Amino acid sequence: MRCVAVRHVRFEDLGLWEAEIRAHGYEITYLDAGVDDLGAAAMADLTVVLGGPIGVGDRASYPVLDEEIALIARRLDAGLPTLGVCLGAQLMAAALGAQVRPGEVEIGWGDLALTLAGRTGPLSAFADAPVLHWHGDTFDLPDGATLLASSPATVHQAFAAGSGLALQFHAEVDGEAIEPWLMGHAVELAQRGIDPVALRRQTAAVADEAAMAGIVMIRAWLRDLA
Repeated sequence: MRCVAVRHVRFEDLGLWEAEIRAHGYEITYLDAGVDDLGAAAMADLTVVLGGPIGVGDRASYPVLDEEIALIARRLDAGLPTLGVCLGAQLMAAALGAQVRPGEVEIGWGDLALTLAGRTGPLSAFADAPVLHWHGDTFDLPDGATLLASSPATVHQAFAAGSGLALQFHAEVDGEAIEPWLMGHAVELAQRGIDPVALRRQTAAVADEAAMAGIVMIRAWLRDLA
């Protein structure tokens, strides 16, 4: 089986999920958006569209986003398992016809409020565990989608729609590898007035708990695909 991960910046990769995905029998290929031909992602057994510092509102500047939206729509129409993370979740919402727009900025570790559907599915791993929030956009819930999680600042944190799962937050991040995030997003952190020293300290305090939840979540979701 093939898993294709569409990546927008090198350090926002599959993280903790990579070993679990391989353990479930998938060969993983990374495709870099705007560089590689994304055709292999269209019919892969599993496609994961990862995060990045651009947004759906930047489509005029970054035409690859239109290509990704069309790719996700094609996969969902075909019933192919597709997982969107942060930017990937926003692209999935757009592919399903929902509006994506600027929202309240969330950067740092925080909790989720799970819906009943969220508490009874793979996201139940986050009932009492923190996740990494790192986004400034939000999206409306697509028609027919099931809301799975919210936060005080962002009502639509996760949804399921057919073969698609969209996560606004970063369940894949390994807190032990947070340094590339802090350096890669240094300009944004400075603009937002967020102290990387404090964020690094917060990460160290919750990394193990968050990692265990992220692994349990992706393991449960992959089992559901079998």
